[in-house]
Amino acid sequence: MAKIIFIKNLSFNKESLIILFSEEDVAKKNTSKIKNKELQKNILEIIALHQFKGQKNEFFPIIFNKKIALIVGVGKENELSLTSLRRIIAKSILNPFLKRSRSVEILLHAQKEEIVCSSIEGGLLGTYVWRKHATEKKSSAHEKEISIIADKKPLYDKTIKICAGVNFARDLINDNADTITSVYLEKVIRQMIQQHKNIKITVLNKKQLKAKSLNLHLAVNQGSRKEPKLIIIKYIGNSKNKKYTAIIGKGITFDTGGLNLKPTGSMETMRYDMAGVGAVIGTLKNTIALQSKQNILFVCAIAENAIGSCAYKPGDVIKSYSGKTVEILNTDAEGRLVLADAISYIKKNYKPAQIIDIATLTGACAIALGNDYSALITPNEKLATQLLNAAQKTDDRIWRLPHYEELKDSVRSKIADIKNTGYPKGVGGTITAAEFLRQFAEETPWAHLDIASTAFVENDSRLYFNYGATGAGIRLLTYFIDNQE
Repeated sequence: MAKIIFIKNLSFNKESLIILFSEEDVAKKNTSKIKNKELQKNILEIIALHQFKGQKNEFFPIIFNKKIALIVGVGKENELSLTSLRRIIAKSILNPFLKRSRSVEILLHAQKEEIVCSSIEGGLLGTYVWRKHATEKKSSAHEKEISIIADKKPLYDKTIKICAGVNFARDLINDNADTITSVYLEKVIRQMIQQHKNIKITVLNKKQLKAKSLNLHLAVNQGSRKEPKLIIIKYIGNSKNKKYTAIIGKGITFDTGGLNLKPTGSMETMRYDMAGVGAVIGTLKNTIALQSKQNILFVCAIAENAIGSCAYKPGDVIKSYSGKTVEILNTDAEGRLVLADAISYIKKNYKPAQIIDIATLTGACAIALGNDYSALITPNEKLATQLLNAAQKTDDRIWRLPHYEELKDSVRSKIADIKNTGYPKGVGGTITAAEFLRQFAEETPWAHLDIASTAFVENDSRLYFNYGATGAGIRLLTYFIDNQE
C-alpha cells in the first residue's frame, strides 16, 4: 500500500508534485497557495495561453526544477462530488507522467476535512494494484510515498487505518483459491488477534460441524477435500455491555456451482466468492486498529463448493442446524445454505442483539442495481437507517430493496420446509435469497448485504477501483460499528 504523510507546505524535495485547481481558481488566476514564484509564473503563463482551465480530469505537466509538476483540474467546486475527487486523486497519482516517481506531494484545492479524507482514500484505495504473481516487478503507484499538504489530524490517521483494512482484505480476496483456504484464513485471523486479550476465538472444524449438525454447511463442502470451518471471533469492546452485534460473512473459497456447474465466463473469478468473509476480516482489522468500544461477533462461514462423486445433489433434502429441512433445487445457490446454518448457530448459542450478514450472494443483484451499489434487505427500520447512513458517509454504497410478508411463499417447498431457490429463474433473485436467510434469523433484528455486484471489478476500473477486489462493505461496516449507540 502507498504511504501517506502530512506536511505543512510544499517542500519541493519529492520527485513530483500534484497541484489541484478548481475552475474558479483558474478564472481568478489564483495561485497564491503556491509559495514558489517561478512555479507560479509557469502556471500563470499556461493559464494565459488557455492551455489549462481547471476542468474536471484536466491534466497538464510542467517541468520544474528537474521535477514534474502535474496541474490537475477538479472542475467547479460546487459540482465536485467526493467520489469524483477520489477518482481524480487516483488518476493523478497513476498518471503516465508520474509512473517512475517514487514520491509525490499533493496540494489540494481546499483544506476541508472531507476533502482531505477523500484524497487519502483516492491515494490508498484508488492506486491499489494486485501484482503478487507478476514476474516483472515494476515500480508502481501503490508503492509511492504520498505527501499531502494538510495539518495532521486524528481523523486522517483513522482514514489511513481503515484503508489499510480494506486493502488487506483485497489481498485475501484476490489471491489463489488454493492459497486462501479455511486453514489459511484461520491462521491470518489468529495472527491478527494474538496480542489482544479482549478477543476470543472459537473454531468449528469438519468434525465439530458434524457433531453439532451444521448439515447445510457440510453439504456445500462435501465435494471438496478442503476443510470447512465456522470461525467465531468475539471482540469485547465494552465488558459492561452484554449486547453483541453479529457480522456474518459468506466464505466460499471457490465456487464451481457444484453439480449445477457454472459455464465458462462465469467461473473464472469465483475465488472472490469469499468476499463476504474478506469483508468480515477487513472490518475486524479496522475494529482492532480503531480500538472500538463496541461488542462484536465476527463470524466467518467457510467452505468450498466443488464438484465430484461426493458433491451434494439437486433434489436432496437436508436438515439444517435450526431443524428446518431444506430442499436443494440448485447447488449453485450454496452461499445461503452456509449462511443459514451460521445464522442459526450464532442466534442460538450467542443470542446477539442484531445480525448483519454480508455475502456475494446473487448475480441478480447486478441486474437490479448495476455494479456500483450493493443491496440491502432488512425488515428492521432502525438497522436500515443506520446502514444507509453509514453508506452515505463512506461512499460504500448500498440501496435498499423491498422486503414484504408474501416473499415467504417464494421459498416454500412442496417436499420440505423451505427450498434454496425462489421464484422462476430471473425473477426477484436477490430478495428471495434474502428471504431464505430471514427464515433462519427469525425474530432477531437482521439485515442482509448482497455485495455480489460490487465486490470485484472485472474490467479495467470502476469508480476509483482498479481490476480485482474492491473490499466492498468494509468502510460501511467499520463506520456502522464505530457509530453504534
